[in-house]
Amino acid sequence: MTQTAAPAGTSTDSPPSPWAYAAALAPIIFGTTYLLTSQFLPPGRPLLAALMRSLPTGLVLVIGTRLPSRQWLGRFFVLSVLYTSALFPLLFIAAYRLPGGVAAVINSLTPLLVVVISVPLLGTRIRSVQIVAGLLGIGGVALLVLRSSARLDGWGLAAMTAAASMMGVGTVLTKRWGRPPGMNSIGVTGWTFLLGGLTLLPITLVVEGLPRHLTGRNIGGLVYLVLVSGILAYAVWFWGLQRLSASSVTFLSLLNPVVAAVLGWAVLSQRLNHWQILGAVIVLVSVVLGQQLPLDRLWRRVNGRDPALRSQV
Repeated sequence: MTQTAAPAGTSTDSPPSPWAYAAALAPIIFGTTYLLTSQFLPPGRPLLAALMRSLPTGLVLVIGTRLPSRQWLGRFFVLSVLYTSALFPLLFIAAYRLPGGVAAVINSLTPLLVVVISVPLLGTRIRSVQIVAGLLGIGGVALLVLRSSARLDGWGLAAMTAAASMMGVGTVLTKRWGRPPGMNSIGVTGWTFLLGGLTLLPITLVVEGLPRHLTGRNIGGLVYLVLVSGILAYAVWFWGLQRLSASSVTFLSLLNPVVAAVLGWAVLSQRLNHWQILGAVIVLVSVVLGQQLPLDRLWRRVNGRDPALRSQV
């Protein structure tokens, strides 16, 4: 009989360590992907980018980890599809067929999706603050990145909707399944991305092939994609997911378009108007609200429901 870890989705009343919020580093790094893709990576190579983000990450992070059981290999394969081999190509299809603002708004639906599907899969309950935070996040991202001239493409919309759904389901399943006994979050990340990369490898070679020429700029971009946007970012993401609730982690992901907008302003000299700045502020409020636990304690303080806490004010 295969031993399984304790359910990671079980909620507790004890607050997470402040260090757990270092998981915010992952969506901050993801926010650099827009600049990286447009300015550094070889053009027209979405599968190559997906492969370089997944296979090296898996190869490095499985070093020193044990071989998973057959049951866990099956689970890792499911997660690899949701996180890499299906998700990454869909993200790049959406990037080619949709304006970045439209894609970002669709992606901002993910926190609300996670809140909803966590009810049957993790046994959590929906809190009004989560709904408010989710709606604020969608509105803030729309103000930040959406343009009135944005064009809509049916295939692009379908690809981005599927990608956002996959990320949400993958996040919740990661919490539900926890991790194999004796394996840390680094090992979970490694096996997930190794299987995803091995799936993408033959597809990439057949469909795109390898580039015949890479500039120094391209090489630098690919090195960053592997080391920072791949290995570091996803190791931090899975590490945080083991320590925070699924909804808390996905609300942190709303930092992604904020970072992308700031980099566009700072590096590409793109202008930010007052509505976009307001949108960024609203997104940050949404991220804070989405963390829930500190706000629950504050609410009890304000309403006098926790005398011990109230006496400390």
